[in-house]
This record gives sequence, C-alpha cells and structure tokens, in this order.
Amino acid sequence: MRLGLQVSHFSWPGSPASIGPTFGRIARDAEAAGMASLWVMDHFFQIRGIGPPELEMLEGYTTLAFAAGQTSRIELGTLVTGVTYRHPGILAKTVTTLDVLSGGRAWLGIGAAWNEQEHRGLGVPFPPVRERFERLEETLQIVLQMWSDDEGPYQGSHYSLDRTLNSPPAIRRPHPPILIGGMGERKTLRLVAAYADASNFFDIGPQGLQATCEVLRGHCADVGRDYDAITKTVLTRLSLSDTGGPAPSGEPTVSVAAAVDKLGALADAGMDDAILGMGNTTDPDAYPLVAEVVRQVSGITAAGRSGR
Repeated sequence: MRLGLQVSHFSWPGSPASIGPTFGRIARDAEAAGMASLWVMDHFFQIRGIGPPELEMLEGYTTLAFAAGQTSRIELGTLVTGVTYRHPGILAKTVTTLDVLSGGRAWLGIGAAWNEQEHRGLGVPFPPVRERFERLEETLQIVLQMWSDDEGPYQGSHYSLDRTLNSPPAIRRPHPPILIGGMGERKTLRLVAAYADASNFFDIGPQGLQATCEVLRGHCADVGRDYDAITKTVLTRLSLSDTGGPAPSGEPTVSVAAAVDKLGALADAGMDDAILGMGNTTDPDAYPLVAEVVRQVSGITAAGRSGR
C-alpha cells in the first residue's frame, strides 16, 4: 500500500504570509517521509466540514506547481478538480504543464463538481447534475485525445474543439494518470471503468468499500476492462503522535501501530493507496511517525496483508 497526503486547510498563524513557507515545508516533509503523493482540493472557497467559506483556500494547480518546485519525487494531483471549473482543453494543458515542469509527476484528479456556493459566488455556471456528468465524460474523452497523437477536432454535445493540439506533450507515458473521485454506482463508477486509471473513495468502512469495489468490478466486466488495472484509493483521516494527545485540529491522534492496523483493514477491503487527511500536517514531529507507517505498510497489498 502507498500513502499520500491531502492538504485541505491553509488557515495557519501568520497567514497569508506564512502560507507559502508552511506549505512548502509540508510538501518537503511528506516527501522525506516516503509518502507517494501530495494532493490538494480543487476549491475556491473552504468547504463545509472543514470550516466556513471565508477561511483561506488556494487555487489548486498553482499550489501544486509551487509544491513541484519544493520537491523532486512526490506525485502531485487535485482531489478532485470539478469538471465545471475549467474548459477541458485548458484543463488538459494545465495538467500537462504541471507534468512537464515537475518531471512527470502530475495526476488528473477529476469529478462532477458539487459546491454550488462557490460556483454562484464566483460566477461559474452550475448546470444540473445530469449535464455535469455528460460534461465529465466529454472532458475525459478530450483530455485523452489531447494526450494522444491525435490533434484533430473534437465534437461533443457540450464542447467543440477545432484542434486538440497539446505541445509540449506530457512526460508521463502514456499520459498523466486519471483519477475519478466519487462513489456513485450508476454514473461515477461506470466512468471509472471506462476511462480512469484510479478511483478515489471516501472511507465508509471496510464493508462499504468492499461493496463499492464489487460494483466497480461489475462495471469493468460490462466494458471489458481489467478491474485490477484500476488503482483503488481511499481518502481517510489519520493523525499520528507518540503522545496520544489531540492534533491542533482537535481530533484525536493515534499511534503507529493503530495506524498500521487501520490501513491494513483498508487494504483488506481492496484499497491499493490511502490518502491521509492529517489534523497535524504542520507538526514536523508527525513526519518521522509517518515514515515508520510508510515503512510498515509498504508490503501490504490490496485484499491481503502478506507483507506484514
């Protein structure tokens, strides 16, 4: 199992001047701890569940580009881009640019979008859910065409491109991996089976994750896709400490042993990667513990703990 880190909270003491140095240190600490990937939300207002919309929020791809300059190995992506936020051709160009400048470390994380408040606030059209999914599928087709040798036109119901030119091309081959976020059984998981290299699920517990994987397996069978070729990732909360005290966010912390047990259970449920939301991302003392967790879970495989 590989571990990633999602940073979703930027309201740190001394902001805004402190945000750049603090986030840069988080990126470097995550990489030094052996984490495989670094993710930020693609939002413009802070989201419910984390804080009020007035809290600090950074634009995702600018943030990832900054992280690319602070690191050399860790992979970089949004968890996840709302399909409504950027024209598909511009999105493909943006992710390609991140991939080129980072030396082949970019992901495209994408979903159907949901936060109507920030759409209305910033004047971004927010079509009905059915149309958002139609746009998501067309966007997936467009980015895959732009990451191929075909620079011809694209004509869909919602998007029309005269020339899908993308120069320079991405470094990653065959293209930056595509991760689709969401757990909708009829639409989202069907798109994962048809287009994605990875899925991202919320941590709804091992039984729920196993059931979701079985639905995805069925969609893969329907389209003739190898289920095992899709990386299953899960976003979960996990803050580490060796004292057992609360994280700065107020949430409880756990020991390395407890973290390994939790991640092992997620692997048994079919998860290949776990992306951690940590309540103590700014604490340098947390990252040696993260490194030990990375070491212990590196041999755990999805649906089996043979490496333990």
